[in-house]
Amino acid sequence: MERETRLVQGNQAIAEGAIYAGAGFYAGYPITPSSEIAEECSKLLPKAGGVYLQMEDEIASIAAIVGASLAGAKSFTATSGPGFTLMQENLGLAVMGEVPCVVIDVQRSGPSTGLATKPAQSDVMQVRWGRHGDQSIIALSPATVEECFTLTVKAFNFAEKYRVPVILAADEIVAHMRENLSYPAPGELEIVTRKQPAGPPAEYKPFLPEDDGIAPLAAYGGEYVFHVTSSMHGYDGYSNNNPANAEWRVAQLHRKIERYRDEIVMVKNFDTEDMDILLIAFGATTRAARAAALKAREKGIKAGVLQLLTIWPFPDKEIAALGQKIKTVIVPEMNYSGQVAGEVQRVLGPNIEIRRVNRYNGTIITPQDILKAITQD
Repeated sequence: MERETRLVQGNQAIAEGAIYAGAGFYAGYPITPSSEIAEECSKLLPKAGGVYLQMEDEIASIAAIVGASLAGAKSFTATSGPGFTLMQENLGLAVMGEVPCVVIDVQRSGPSTGLATKPAQSDVMQVRWGRHGDQSIIALSPATVEECFTLTVKAFNFAEKYRVPVILAADEIVAHMRENLSYPAPGELEIVTRKQPAGPPAEYKPFLPEDDGIAPLAAYGGEYVFHVTSSMHGYDGYSNNNPANAEWRVAQLHRKIERYRDEIVMVKNFDTEDMDILLIAFGATTRAARAAALKAREKGIKAGVLQLLTIWPFPDKEIAALGQKIKTVIVPEMNYSGQVAGEVQRVLGPNIEIRRVNRYNGTIITPQDILKAITQD
């Protein structure tokens, strides 16, 4: 199958991946370093029959995509840093309402305004726990321009299939780099569309799971008029404060992701068959980790790389399996506290040495930085 190949930016690939996935609605507010996504969508979405709206702020943006999704559109927004913080409350509404939508968070240096144009990978824990309450979410992290495209498609597929918001946690480096992208032909990548109710509208229960654990989602309006609330609710969508119902509802938010965990969690392995040291990386630091591992092998040190494409749910089983082969793990990440390294330590326990390579000054982690941690020079 012949493909078109073009030199494109990561943010551009995200926008084009969304349209490939069938996105029909974008609402957003420009913010560095995600603004090119909005710019591309303003040009491409109307041509594809979709709707582009520039909102007054990020709070309105996330509210708009929740409403558009409930009306039947595949919807998404893009933001960074302070904008992602502003979206948390309505993102919680989307979790509670099981509303499929995609939020692109192009991570930048912080806190607050911080270094607004510089890279970071410091939103990992905010992505998972930014909303209050007991809930779960899916988050993906691209390391290449091609992955910006393909993981955006995956994000929409997961959102539609499991009725959950999905976050694409890119970083400034990946979002702004340019690489050749060989575009998949129409139909080459799987495209998932949300399951529709089969029964009559009068009997529709918007939160009643079927045998697959997922409730169908009708498009609001016309024949289907139903209730979605941020309060604890039952199968019918109306508030229900009964303890048994609350227990079921909270468990359902986790259960539907846990059930399909092995389909959602994606990793890539590089030279992990015969390694002595494992590097665990995600996003832009993946490239530095792979380069460092190759240099280490030239020095006679067998290093392998595990790239995390899915960061939530955390790839604990995959990490634990590789942890049986080695005694040392190195985790490079552009944040101060080692947000992924802490999760790796939780999975592997105290008997595995975790060496952290952290950078939080707005500059990239280099292969040399990681090689020093490998050789301990």
